[in-house]
Amino acid sequence: MLFDDANFADRADAGRQLAHRLLPYKSANPVVLALPRGGVPVAFEVARELEAPLDLVLVRKIGAPGHLEFGLGAVVDGAHPEIVLNEEAMDQLDVSPRYIEEEAARQLQEIERRRQHYLSGRNPIDVQGRMPIVIDDGIATGGTVRAALKGLARAHPARLVLAVPVAPRDTIARLQGEADEVICLMTPEPFYAVGAHFGDFTQTTDEEVIDLLDRARHWTRQETS
Repeated sequence: MLFDDANFADRADAGRQLAHRLLPYKSANPVVLALPRGGVPVAFEVARELEAPLDLVLVRKIGAPGHLEFGLGAVVDGAHPEIVLNEEAMDQLDVSPRYIEEEAARQLQEIERRRQHYLSGRNPIDVQGRMPIVIDDGIATGGTVRAALKGLARAHPARLVLAVPVAPRDTIARLQGEADEVICLMTPEPFYAVGAHFGDFTQTTDEEVIDLLDRARHWTRQETS
């Protein structure tokens, strides 16, 4: 998908621009965490500039019984996976704790399958006492990002940062309380779509994700927990 008059040539260009803003954190022992798939090319450039380890943060929705598209919460990947519930949604439905546990376990299996696919089963990097920088290629409503931040916050990081190239102003305002710092290069009004701000917004493939994650291991020791 190609757009004229875009602010970013492609995801790699957005990553380089974002990396420039994040350079002050190079000495803070950061861990760069990408939301796949589109967040990986952006995060790769940031991790390379900061000489930081690159990992994924995988999030899977917990759907309501019989209506899986209605999200009750999410499971967030990490050294210690977290269940993040949407209390407002939970209040609307009478859902048993056993259902949540079983559905969360099912989604964790899918997370493990994806981690095996993308990272050959390498364990998530433990962010306790570290500074995770969560990166996506952009944000629209922010539901997945919010779940990721809530889950990571429970892992007791020293400082939690969200960094994205573009998002709506009101979405960024809602996410301010979920991280110690939120960095967004652009908050255009009106906001139409993330892809409208990229010259090339071609879908990132699984093969690209695997290649970038493998290349990131060349400049930093891959850490495991």
